[in-house]
Amino acid sequence: MAGLLAGKVGLITGAGSGIGRSTALAFSREGAKVVVADVTVEGGEETVSLVKQAGGEAIFVKADVSNAAEVEALVNKTISTYGRLDCAHNNAGIGGRMVPIVEDTEQNWDRVIAINLTGVWYCLKYEIPQMLKHGGGSIVNTASVAGLAGSRRGGPYIASKHGVVGLTKTAALEYAKQNIRVNAVCPGPIDTPLFRGGVDKPLPRFADKMLQAQPGGRLGQPEEIAESVVWLCSEAASFVTGHALAVDGGYMAR
Repeated sequence: MAGLLAGKVGLITGAGSGIGRSTALAFSREGAKVVVADVTVEGGEETVSLVKQAGGEAIFVKADVSNAAEVEALVNKTISTYGRLDCAHNNAGIGGRMVPIVEDTEQNWDRVIAINLTGVWYCLKYEIPQMLKHGGGSIVNTASVAGLAGSRRGGPYIASKHGVVGLTKTAALEYAKQNIRVNAVCPGPIDTPLFRGGVDKPLPRFADKMLQAQPGGRLGQPEEIAESVVWLCSEAASFVTGHALAVDGGYMAR
């Protein structure tokens, strides 16, 4: 039985760990050839190895999404290797400092916005023209429940994720008639290195509070987000565009 993405080419940024890695594996399982992008070489190459061990096909491209030239080169490498781009998961992101607005720094603001929001814009800017050449495609941007509601502390992160949701809706409207669907996935508390503040660091205080507020009393798993991304990229979601899908275990239902 053919997979949901059989014959497709998928690009995932931030695929060296967490949600991005799980999406790469899920894309491959569903029949897609995968381009793994990350700023961290070791993690990206490990993801490619995992895809290949599972019988899939993948390449790694080192790319910093806050750099327009590197994003353009990433998309060009996808085309030169596989000839097309059908699906993209613009997932790369950082948390930044979680402090009140007046205690934050310009450097933190600039870095978070550059990666989380401007990076998504760069990806859209270079992915969409390639999809137009081949009759359409599907894009999923990683936002967050922090893009659907405000919260104390972490102003740059919350602003960036609200921006991703707005950018997603704009792109969806602009390219709906050209058969390009653009959606956002909005994870709740997910058990990833980003959520925990780093692989070797304890769960930060804000994350602990999110977990306490989680209706089901548990963290989500990266694979649970990946399944949503696969669905949004597949023909099963052919009439879904401009949507910000909360995958949060009921967090936003509070």
